[in-house]
Amino acid sequence: MQLYDHVGGIIFSGAEVRGGADRWPLPFPSRRPGGCPASAQPLRERRRRRRSCCAGRRRAGGQATNPFPSRIMWLNRQNIVKLSGLLLASLLAWYMGYLFAVFLTEDSMSTSIVYLQDIGKKPVLKAPAPKRQKCDHWSPCLPDSYAYRVRSGGGTGNLAKICFEDELIISEEKGNVGRGINIAIVNYKTGKVISAKFFDMWEGEHSGEMATFIKNAPQGSLLLMVTHDDGSTRLRSDAKTLIEALGSKEIQNMKFRSSWAFIAAKGFKLPDDIEREKINHSNEDKNRYSGWPAEIVIEGCIPRNLI
Repeated sequence: MQLYDHVGGIIFSGAEVRGGADRWPLPFPSRRPGGCPASAQPLRERRRRRRSCCAGRRRAGGQATNPFPSRIMWLNRQNIVKLSGLLLASLLAWYMGYLFAVFLTEDSMSTSIVYLQDIGKKPVLKAPAPKRQKCDHWSPCLPDSYAYRVRSGGGTGNLAKICFEDELIISEEKGNVGRGINIAIVNYKTGKVISAKFFDMWEGEHSGEMATFIKNAPQGSLLLMVTHDDGSTRLRSDAKTLIEALGSKEIQNMKFRSSWAFIAAKGFKLPDDIEREKINHSNEDKNRYSGWPAEIVIEGCIPRNLI
């Protein structure tokens, strides 16, 4: 067995163990006297590398040379550059975080977070709320006309209402609505309210008083009438005839708790195409409320150039 020391390593070459007539090679890798290392690669490749390494060693005067010195140096420089870039990026991120923490208040941070969360949400398109029209009409009246809406009472909780040019003339809010027939008189030229009053047709004798109220309405007036509860029990025939002369076609058909609404003109004629009168009789099989028919509504627009 021969031993060679090459750059601090133990090198075994040509080692054999003799025992009797047999010869057994050592079971570990060996290096040849020239210092060329054995490899775990296939035998043909290992032999080629040994020949190349040993030839280089002989050309250098017996010392083995590194065949890839420039590549190792390039890899070392590349690692240094990467490490320097990582350290620089870390310092920059820390400094930016420090600036955000100093200059941004808690409120602005919360607002920014909410804004970022809202970016991912889908926009919701909302239709604009419909514009309210005079007297709660669905569509507006022309500028040169008056808007009106007359609603009868329905049950004990829905009192009668008379609206003219978006002003509630008779209503529960004003405290001037009552059982019987409610009447409002409006000046046609100015659109201003002349008088408003209700007449009880269940108790007391108010039919004559109501007839006088209608007769005293000046020429060029609009009269808007509507019932709440009962408007027929103590209504006399002379008052019915007076209202019929104003154009009513249903006053003679009034019954107990009939819902009735009517508008009339004194001294001029209203257009035929506007809604002027409606009635709904009490019917136990069809009543919306207990003993009460459903309320009725008439509404429309009255031109201002009729007189």
